[in-house]
Amino acid sequence: PRTHDGHREALRVHTVTRAGVVRARTAAINELKALVLTSPDELRSDLRGLTTPALIKRCAAFRTTTKRPIAEHCVRNTMRVIARRVQHLNDEIDVHDAAMKQLVDESAPQLVAEPGVGYVTAAMFIIAWSHPGRCRSEAAYARLAGVAPLPANSGQSQDRHRLNRYGDRKLNRACHMVALVRMHHHDPTKAYIARRRAEGKTDREIRRCLKRYIARNVWRLLEHQGPKITA
Repeated sequence: PRTHDGHREALRVHTVTRAGVVRARTAAINELKALVLTSPDELRSDLRGLTTPALIKRCAAFRTTTKRPIAEHCVRNTMRVIARRVQHLNDEIDVHDAAMKQLVDESAPQLVAEPGVGYVTAAMFIIAWSHPGRCRSEAAYARLAGVAPLPANSGQSQDRHRLNRYGDRKLNRACHMVALVRMHHHDPTKAYIARRRAEGKTDREIRRCLKRYIARNVWRLLEHQGPKITA
């Protein structure tokens, strides 16, 4: 059922390309901040304390002039080039975000209605799910996501489980990000965490349970609510 002309393939292309752009942006920002640390004292003191967006905006507005010392002149020119590269990469990310938003809204809008699920994580869920019937059950989807707990019993402990480090790690990361957002901003999840802590569960065990629940819920939303999606 997989073809190369459907929503899934379009989402995959935008997701992969966006991830590469994000990595390039991170590298450029790190390069810019490294230049700030090694820049002349006057320039470094002028840029110290700025937030990353303010630093990028400030450096992108640098003007070319030969009246400054040669070292500062070259550093400023280089900072301007890197800052404008970051701005260009931000614009490219916005293009991919807009395309992914449209594709998700057309294919599975029920996903982004869930607390903690954004368009990037929704795209990861759809790409891994692929098409109806690929994962025969929510347990299979959880195993694909690497969130199905593995028994870790021993002679001194029973009913213990450990994290599953197999499966699709991108899908696992999507479940992890949704779990983190819910743990900090979703009141029912906070109540669940308090109850499980009272039962003696550790934060790691609670997070594992949340990721398992998220995978189950996502599979049901995709498999049974009829997303208008082609492979």
